[in-house]
Amino acid sequence: MTPHADPQAGAAVKAADRAHVFHSWSAQGLIDPLAVAGAEGAYFWDYEGKRYLDFTSGLVYTNIGYQHPKVVAAIQEQAGRLATFAPAFAVDVRSEAARLIAERTPGDLDKIFFTNGGAEAVENAVRMARLHTGRHKVLSAYRSYHGATSTAINLTGDPRRWPSDQGSAGVVHFWAPFLYRSPFYSENEQQECERALQHLEDTIAFEGPQTIAAIILETVPGTAGIMVPPPGYLAGVREICDRYGIVFVLDEVMAGFGRTGKWFAAEQFDVVPDLMTFAKGVNSGYVPLGGVAISAEIAATFDKRPYPGGLTYSGHPLACAAAVATINTMEEEGVVEHAARLGETVIGPGLRELAERHPSVGDVRGLGAFWALDLVRNKETREPLVPYNAAGEANAPMAAFAAACKAKGLWPFVNMNRTHVVPACNITEAEAKDGLAILDEALTVADEHTIY
Repeated sequence: MTPHADPQAGAAVKAADRAHVFHSWSAQGLIDPLAVAGAEGAYFWDYEGKRYLDFTSGLVYTNIGYQHPKVVAAIQEQAGRLATFAPAFAVDVRSEAARLIAERTPGDLDKIFFTNGGAEAVENAVRMARLHTGRHKVLSAYRSYHGATSTAINLTGDPRRWPSDQGSAGVVHFWAPFLYRSPFYSENEQQECERALQHLEDTIAFEGPQTIAAIILETVPGTAGIMVPPPGYLAGVREICDRYGIVFVLDEVMAGFGRTGKWFAAEQFDVVPDLMTFAKGVNSGYVPLGGVAISAEIAATFDKRPYPGGLTYSGHPLACAAAVATINTMEEEGVVEHAARLGETVIGPGLRELAERHPSVGDVRGLGAFWALDLVRNKETREPLVPYNAAGEANAPMAAFAAACKAKGLWPFVNMNRTHVVPACNITEAEAKDGLAILDEALTVADEHTIY
């Protein structure tokens, strides 16, 4: 599809938005949302006809890009055949979506509870863990994001929790490993792993193991910074959970469905949780869908005992049709393997080259199509380019960097002092290199704020 300019239509869209749409995470009078005219593949465009290479995948969910014809056709076909039906019934497309997901989850996570998105998946996973164990506390990491509903936002570790932190009773935060900004003063990955596991053990001991229902971790934390856990850490958490009878929950809402170069990031670390949450990439975000993959042991808890949870749109046929088409398309087109190859041969090496050239790039980390650049004022001290949770003038260096990206036709994912490189998992090598070239130019703006 070729973009064409229609400024008048764009102005009407913008006016209606400003008059009636209340936006997420925003001071409503301070935002100026771009009016989007269309999208295809790894690109979207505005009503001025300007095209942007999307290095955000929406909100890291268009894993197979925008408007994939096979998924669009599946949604259209399902709408004509059975557009909706209540969740208490067996529906062919719902059953097939569950089967395809269960085939790809690790271990015995073979039962699928469908939700409308990731936050609801986390809510229900925690509910299942508490009911299964009869305990109430849940441990989660400070550098994390688990959603914006009541329990999920209190589990979240980043500042989006603060305004809603009236407390979901029993939530306890701890430090997960992050060598570049280690809370444990570690010098290498082995130390970071060992010290992070000891810190978790100590937290459990002081909270009371018999009170803890679950530990929830993003397999690879997403919005918080794409910190790939050191070898042995997730296996160590699994062992701790087994020892104390704690349910191990992995949040794969962002990391799942090919994002790290595996169907699920848990495969990268050879670990099987008791519950796994998913959403986003399950159907490339074309129709809202999420869910919980449930182990045999936890599923058995509810064989004779009703599970006290449900949603009107659980397993919505249109969403499930999109999931079936997405998963089959990813299989047919080798999207997961492509994401792995892209990370190993294009994105990873390309970002490391940028780090060598730019004093503002302190750290490069990631897997597959899931990467982050940690931007700094000084490489030696690792002082962030902007302060933690900076806003207004304090955030000016990152705002200038983002503006430089957009001026050149790249839409960046910017959070705090980081830019994430999270394009569609099926972006071509040429498109990825184009994006890296624009990043290279834009980083010269960030370099202006460094201290040598």
